[in-house]
Amino acid sequence: MNPRPTPKLKLTEYRYRLLNVFATHENRLSGNPLCVFENGSGVDAATMQALALQFNLSETTFVLPSKRATAAVRIFTPTFEMPFAGHPTLGTAYVVRALTGAGNQITLDMAAGVIPVTAEGDTWTLQAGNPRWRRVEATRQELAVMLGLTVRDIGETPLWIDTGAEQLLIPLNSVDAVRRCEPVAARLKEHGRSGAHRHMAYVWSAEGEGAIQARFFFIKGTAVVEDPATGSACANLGGWFVATVTDLPVARRIHQGSAMNRPSLLGLHVDAQRRISVSGDVIELGRGVIAL
Repeated sequence: MNPRPTPKLKLTEYRYRLLNVFATHENRLSGNPLCVFENGSGVDAATMQALALQFNLSETTFVLPSKRATAAVRIFTPTFEMPFAGHPTLGTAYVVRALTGAGNQITLDMAAGVIPVTAEGDTWTLQAGNPRWRRVEATRQELAVMLGLTVRDIGETPLWIDTGAEQLLIPLNSVDAVRRCEPVAARLKEHGRSGAHRHMAYVWSAEGEGAIQARFFFIKGTAVVEDPATGSACANLGGWFVATVTDLPVARRIHQGSAMNRPSLLGLHVDAQRRISVSGDVIELGRGVIAL
């Protein structure tokens, strides 16, 4: 007696692209990796979350139709959905331009609002939301312990800043202090918490004229993880300048990722009207299909 054949599942194919955002010109394997699904229509939130976990990148995005923008976008980390993030915004705009032929003026409909994005070639610039800020409850000593530093390393005016995604920003007094950071997970969970799922800290110091060295730490599971390039934190750094500096405009080159052998370059500009823009290069590495 022949066994019954196993019925074949009817699968749907979903196309995606792999990109590096805030990459440097010299190295295609630089910047922050991103997966963009070209068409998220018909994919429920649970499946989007599962796909983000499957790829296990810092973020995965899904392009959707929008009535008020060029496209709508949903952004997922491996564990939760985000209202806004910088490198997913620029990378997804690159894909939307390729899919729609919309040109170099793109608007993306996100949970944080409609984000304008412009391009010159493959250099993309987003305009961040108006910044909001609040003081940090932790003491300078507590912040130093959290980062594995001394009190002398902590600079003036740490703040919580929100231009779309709230983050803890901590200026440090030297590039050496930025390099010496070894965050303690338990203290980062205690002092770097924003909302139910997010625990993070962005540290930076000036490095020569117009340049900044920065690092971004966050909790993933039970471990402290470092991000190679963080556009939302760069935008929030613009908000920090709005909150603390009266002499605008400000323009900075943000170097990030060197501690993890993933060099990245972000451009920050705050104009005299306190508008914040973040820019960087986008490189497409490859494309693929997942069947579900």
